[in-house]
Amino acid sequence: HEDTVRDPQQSGKKEPESRLLGSGGGEGEKKGHRKVTLPTVSNYTIRDAEDGDNAKQQDSRPETENKLEMVAGKSDGSQQQDWDDAEWGSKPLCDFSNFRANVCEMRGNIRIHPNASSVMYMEPASSKRNELWKLKPYPRKGDELCLSKVTELTVKSSKVAPECTKYHNVPVVVFALTGYTGNLFHDFTDALVPLFTTASEFNGEVQFLITDMAIWWTRKYHVVFKKLSNYPLIDFNKDTDVHCAKHAIVGLHAYMEFTIDPSKAPHNYTMVDFNRFMRRTYELPREAVSALGEIPKAKPRLLIISRQRTRMFLNLPEIIAMAEGLGFEVVVEEANVSSDLSQFSKVVNSVDVMMGVHGAGLTNCVFLPHNATLIQIVPWGGIEGVCRIDFGDPAEQMGLRYKQYSIAVHESSLTDQYPLDHEIFKNPLAFHKGFEFIKETFMDKQNVRLDCNRFKPVLLQTLDLLNQ
Repeated sequence: HEDTVRDPQQSGKKEPESRLLGSGGGEGEKKGHRKVTLPTVSNYTIRDAEDGDNAKQQDSRPETENKLEMVAGKSDGSQQQDWDDAEWGSKPLCDFSNFRANVCEMRGNIRIHPNASSVMYMEPASSKRNELWKLKPYPRKGDELCLSKVTELTVKSSKVAPECTKYHNVPVVVFALTGYTGNLFHDFTDALVPLFTTASEFNGEVQFLITDMAIWWTRKYHVVFKKLSNYPLIDFNKDTDVHCAKHAIVGLHAYMEFTIDPSKAPHNYTMVDFNRFMRRTYELPREAVSALGEIPKAKPRLLIISRQRTRMFLNLPEIIAMAEGLGFEVVVEEANVSSDLSQFSKVVNSVDVMMGVHGAGLTNCVFLPHNATLIQIVPWGGIEGVCRIDFGDPAEQMGLRYKQYSIAVHESSLTDQYPLDHEIFKNPLAFHKGFEFIKETFMDKQNVRLDCNRFKPVLLQTLDLLNQ
């Protein structure tokens, strides 16, 4: 990905980005922690909850007794709803088992107190439940650099709490908007996809409370927020109310990079659903790609995502000429943090094929019509795995066709910096010493001179797909 960028109106200072490849190293296992290595290229280190404040204390009462007490304590709603709520009352308040994100979900008498950074689940005086959890509601579990900027919240069972000053008759979702947001890829993988997964089932009848909120960011994606919620956003860090609700979710459901796991997601949502949601949110006209020949004299449109700082195409005019020679109508656009998404999304939606070198700009594939093709150019450096995880798998799960092209040594600008017999060409994996090192070596200092003869078969195969 590209560097994470804050508000474009600020000084332009860059923040560190996600360490997707990680070193798998880090400090040794600490007392009271369990260290888990993720089954992905990302290799985040996850520290599960300790046997102290972060761990739940199990309710020792029998399940039936717990249910009956919950039902007895309610005075409204149908009997079926009472028993449904009783089921919730017998569950732990939080689920810390997901390696990507911690999520707490509660139904009952809930008080959210921003001033105290706490969410309280109210218990009757006779209850023996005693739970206390601490979490940072941003889906980069285990990434301490990222989470260091996120407000920690306390979720607990309680018999005493401050009086309510604001009531919500709809579910409340509490989540963070800091971390790595400001980079297009992280905007989607860390915020928008998890937010869709968590909140779309409520059909707009949901209230968002956002910690660490950046106004410029919420304005950039205001149409997404309007589509997901019928209510104004609440800035958690600046709010002084005590919010009372019957249903609250703290944290967002998140899985792998830029994907939804339908086996775990509410209502079995998929990335096809998310792709459709984005097209409808931005009112994009094309739902699916038409087969070539269905529209007389229409050429297939190819969008080339250009870059101006790193991983640039050094022979862009040659690439354009080659593609036009094969019958494509070529469009060239640069995607960056300040792009007007309402306009850029329309350009993306108008094309049949989108291609670019690995980077955050490829995230715009969310606006492509169904069955369009994404072509990812992989820079030299043995990073095929992370490229597929970041964009290949998500594209296919969105219902897009996907092509991945790895450049050869002679297509890399690294040949201008190192002799051909250098270790960087003979054994690039030897340079995989953590994401920051990989980023500096293979991303920040590398451009691409595409070999059009070598790349041409990829475009020919793409034309064949468009004929199907």
